[in-house]
Amino acid sequence: MPVPDHPLRSRVRPSFDEGGDATRIVDLFAGCGGLTLGLAQACHAADRALQIALAVDFEPLATTVYQQNFPFAERVETAAVEAFFDGELGAAPTFVEQRIAASVEAVDILVGGPPCQGHSNLNNHTRRVDEKNALYLRMVRAAEILRPRLVMIENVPSVLRDRHSGIGVVDRAVEHLERLGYRTEHRVVALARLGVAQTRQRHLMLATAPGEPPPGSLFDAIEASATSHDLRWAIGDLVDTTSDSMLDREPQATAQNMRRMQYLLDNGIYDLPNALRPTCQQGSHSYKSMYGRLRWDQPAQTITSGFGSIGQGRYMHPERTRALTAHEAARIQGFPDYFDFSACPTRSALATMIGNAVPPQLGAAILTVFLALSARSDATIRADESRSA
Repeated sequence: MPVPDHPLRSRVRPSFDEGGDATRIVDLFAGCGGLTLGLAQACHAADRALQIALAVDFEPLATTVYQQNFPFAERVETAAVEAFFDGELGAAPTFVEQRIAASVEAVDILVGGPPCQGHSNLNNHTRRVDEKNALYLRMVRAAEILRPRLVMIENVPSVLRDRHSGIGVVDRAVEHLERLGYRTEHRVVALARLGVAQTRQRHLMLATAPGEPPPGSLFDAIEASATSHDLRWAIGDLVDTTSDSMLDREPQATAQNMRRMQYLLDNGIYDLPNALRPTCQQGSHSYKSMYGRLRWDQPAQTITSGFGSIGQGRYMHPERTRALTAHEAARIQGFPDYFDFSACPTRSALATMIGNAVPPQLGAAILTVFLALSARSDATIRADESRSA
């Protein structure tokens, strides 16, 4: 039976730009807006309005999807972030940076997920030396120019081993942010503990300005309120969904992969025996999840753009001879049904958009506790002032 208030099943997008007090954000390397959506959800739950002063991404399709979902955003740019924040760390603001700071005015929150291709262990040729690692420090420069109350930088866990100019990029970020007066904390976060129905892990750097809640307390608070969901919670209602839309169209498998999936169902197993795998996986290998079947009572594996093929990972539906649909993958990524991916012109573009997105629950969890702790701190200050008056 459908659950009326299920957070992923709503098809009506809230009016995120309406509410009491406003929270003003800048989202760099914004993608389709996963982090922004999480911030919007946290603001809406706290009866606050979200103001998007600036969102930037290099990919035109990503910014198109972003604009469709956040039509109230004041400025959405398809451009390189380094074209907006082009100064060196510690240097005086450039002319471009001065104009950006003046146009966005006071910013509460700066968020961003710099491209992680240079950080990924899958990128064997350039990992940990890729120039894209330098983009991580563009977030730090943006913080230096905009001076937000809270900075959130999201990336893959292996960013901890990345270096730029001989120094770890995370260490360099911490050093400079603290020099600016921010308190910092960074941890690897298991998103399954935030209610995302998959085993994805992300590295998160938090920095808070003087007078704001310490970042360690934000991490501690989300850990203390951890929740988890299995695959059935996320997509159980979509089993028999039929639609001609690209979002719900079932992926087509080869005859051989159909036989593999039928074998798993017929035998009630979840891992394909080596004898039925491609020749390259019939000996000793570490690809157990490939050609694997998902379990209803567990989170899914990390969603990538390859979710429509069982040869790309454990993406076989728990009880159907097919891989996941885009709708199911979006749900597993934490996107509610009101989020609009219709600008994606092809299934490949849609899969890439969903697979590259940041689950909204990450931003929602952090901002929820930040707003709560900030309100508590403000109340304490007011009480102290009242007693001393």
